[in-house]
Amino acid sequence: MNTAPAPRIAIIGAGPGGLTCARILQRHGIAATVYDRESGPDARNQGGTLDLHEDNGQIALRAAGLLEDFFRLSRPEGQEMRQLDPDGRILFHHTPEEGERFKPEIDRGQLRDLLLNSLQPGTVRWGHTLKAVEGPADGPRSLHFADGTVIEADLVIGADGAWSKVRRAVSDATPQYSGISFLEAWFHDVDNQHPAIAELVGQGSAAAADGDRCLFAQRNSGNHIRVYIIQRVPADWITAQGLTTQDTDALRARLLQEYRDWSPALRRLITDNDGPYVDRPIHALPVPHTWEHNPTVTLLGDAAHLMPPLGVGVNLAMLDACELALALAHHNTVDDALHAYEETMLPRSNEMQRVLDNGAEELLSTDLPDFAQDGAVTA
Repeated sequence: MNTAPAPRIAIIGAGPGGLTCARILQRHGIAATVYDRESGPDARNQGGTLDLHEDNGQIALRAAGLLEDFFRLSRPEGQEMRQLDPDGRILFHHTPEEGERFKPEIDRGQLRDLLLNSLQPGTVRWGHTLKAVEGPADGPRSLHFADGTVIEADLVIGADGAWSKVRRAVSDATPQYSGISFLEAWFHDVDNQHPAIAELVGQGSAAAADGDRCLFAQRNSGNHIRVYIIQRVPADWITAQGLTTQDTDALRARLLQEYRDWSPALRRLITDNDGPYVDRPIHALPVPHTWEHNPTVTLLGDAAHLMPPLGVGVNLAMLDACELALALAHHNTVDDALHAYEETMLPRSNEMQRVLDNGAEELLSTDLPDFAQDGAVTA
């Protein structure tokens, strides 16, 4: 950025996309502040394991100067993938070769910590829940937070996920329920307490589907396994039965009925979990999703192109962040940088959205894609 005074850049959302953008900007001498609604970095579990692909997520980490650190933390053995049929027979089994680095796994919390620790102290302002972006399109913008704080910015970057408040400043689009819901289950100390499930899943992930329902299991660090029980159901399917996610036994009985024809080995993924389930209905933005160019607001990641969890979400978010930060570093004005970024990002994301337009149905396909590997179903 060659202009003065330096623009005041506000990034909303301290997920992988927002933090990657801030890190790359700082590497180029550009200040940015990240605002996040959580009370702190340890406010909640950050979700499951994800994989970073060498043709997008790893490109961003290289630009952030963190790629080798990522490789030291990642689990290349997590690239193992097993596809089974409902009878438990293995249909496909990928075992990574020694040195394979196409998409090694890392827990989402580990990735977030890597990015957070790379930022200058004070970059992230916790406990800031954005309510609205106001002010003229040509700026400055006023950010109104739930605690009454109002902050001015010359550029607002929406990295605030599926239910983005920043999106409202440039687009009327809202996520719609896809018709597919994930019910999440956890297994702890699996090698000792759940050895049969540990053997079934291996070091990476395992999945089976019959066209109407699916089970997807992925190994996390710390000897944990996370399972997604995937069904085509109404969004309110749990409350419609007078239940909550805390009614573990009642939900388990219903699920066992739905999966009654599946093998006992796979049904353990429903019956043996530790603790209650977590309901995660899957939403997506309209296809295509675009907006009229605005010189003071732009979007990245799920805020720009929320899609079904088919293995691309966090990777595209980080690539968006990388390209936006580099555009801001190499163009004379913010407006020029946003034009350059959006001219690349929007066609790419819209093409990906078209490819995945039927992605929710693909989740249940017996020809399973490599979905959910990037942690897109986290809250």
